[in-house]
Amino acid sequence: MLNQQVRTWDVLDERVLETLRETPRELFVPESERDLAFADTEVPLAHGQSMMAPKVEARLLQELAIEPTDSALEIGTGSGYLSACLGRLAERLVSLEIFADLSEIAGNRLDQVGVRNVELKDEDATQAQFDSKFDVIAISASLPALSERFIQLLNPEGRLFVVVGRAPVMQALLVRKHADGSWTEKSLFDTMLTPMINADVREPFVL
Repeated sequence: MLNQQVRTWDVLDERVLETLRETPRELFVPESERDLAFADTEVPLAHGQSMMAPKVEARLLQELAIEPTDSALEIGTGSGYLSACLGRLAERLVSLEIFADLSEIAGNRLDQVGVRNVELKDEDATQAQFDSKFDVIAISASLPALSERFIQLLNPEGRLFVVVGRAPVMQALLVRKHADGSWTEKSLFDTMLTPMINADVREPFVL
């Protein structure tokens, strides 16, 4: 997986590669999908959710440039695999999952691999409130458009990875927040992710 998929996507950061080597991806894949653990594809999860393809997870981790002192937020715990990788790279991680059963399974997997700096919360990310801001945010579902809500959760010089757009056209972005509160966006690559639940609720039309 590392040589055929990850490195060919220009993921060369040694901390990221070592994290991927140390985290047994197959343990986080549902047993019925175990043959897809290292395939270049998304892996289906319950409730219509999915794990990102390995190369996308790797690029996400590299682009966020996570430091050992960083606080991190993950939107969409899913299988818990990306949570494990984020937890290994950051000082602490808060991970939100709207489906409690997915969160429970992920928590068990995280315990098995010894990643214990991850706080799991069963919450809807579109409604959740936070007591602090974060240095890095990883959103593992797509948004119809870039949301300022998540950018405002970043510390100065914080980084956000997010995929925006609607099928069949979606784009991965890296957003960096600056000290004055402004932010810049960097387009990374085209991809497709499962849409975030409740992220596309439109305001009622009023005459």
